[in-house]
Amino acid sequence: MAGEEFSVEKAIDLTQKSYSQGELIRRRFFRHKGAMLSLGFLLFITLMAISSIGYGFIPGWWPKDYAAAATVVDGGRPSLGLFPPTWGDQPFGQENTGKDYFALTMRGTQRSLTIAFTVGIGTTILGTVIGAIAGYFRGWTEAILMRVTDLFIVIPLLVLAAVLGQIAGGGIWPLAIMLSLVSWTGLARLVRGEVLSLREREFVTAAEAIGTSPWRIIFKHILPNTMGTIIVSATLTIAAVILLESALSFLGFGVQPPDTSLGLLISTYQNSFTVRPWLFWWPGLIILGIALSVNFLGDGLRDAFDPRQSRSAD
Repeated sequence: MAGEEFSVEKAIDLTQKSYSQGELIRRRFFRHKGAMLSLGFLLFITLMAISSIGYGFIPGWWPKDYAAAATVVDGGRPSLGLFPPTWGDQPFGQENTGKDYFALTMRGTQRSLTIAFTVGIGTTILGTVIGAIAGYFRGWTEAILMRVTDLFIVIPLLVLAAVLGQIAGGGIWPLAIMLSLVSWTGLARLVRGEVLSLREREFVTAAEAIGTSPWRIIFKHILPNTMGTIIVSATLTIAAVILLESALSFLGFGVQPPDTSLGLLISTYQNSFTVRPWLFWWPGLIILGIALSVNFLGDGLRDAFDPRQSRSAD
């Protein structure tokens, strides 16, 4: 009986255990199966792209160069097989000049991911700062910043990105910077709304009463309470940028040869769809997988940061 009473009391104690906000967020996120699978896929495809052909000073384990032409073997068909599992010398096949398509696809994945994460970081910083300043100071500051935001929103994003992409000249980093300059508007509006609500709270009033500077109030007291909105928006922005960069490269306004990206690969070999469909499907499937994974990751983060969730352990 004593052992039974102990186990019951222990179970009750565990169900009533409270966690910090950070611990609750981590627990909710790690319990989200879709987010965990998506995170695993993103880590896998990122590590594969970097480790296979190398990145910068990091050497790769794949022996073929994505830029080296060779003799086309067996019509360039992929040697990758499922039944039985086989890898072969050309797992993704070869393109018209005999270049290894696995190396080309990994190079395109590297460039697309580099642009997506750079734009995600740049957009998050720019949108957060503009939204926070507009929401806190209000008045003419808010009016000017929001009218600029409205101006960017009115112009179709793809058209504006195409013009700036042409100015960037097809370089990876100039293109990423240009896309960051046109992708921040949604986050700026979200952060502005959050700051407008938080600036009326008692802790902000107390900080103002003791003479705390506005910038310290914004970055020390207000923005930490908007991190859920910011992080979720950043993940969704990365998914949108992957598709935007692919569309720009497909139209010829994004990454330019001799470099490549997933969108440029689809554009270059779109006429091979009926003859050699693997040239179209490999980059297309990776784009689809990355976009879906980032969106599921955003869903998991949104659920984790949802303040309506219980603060008790399950």
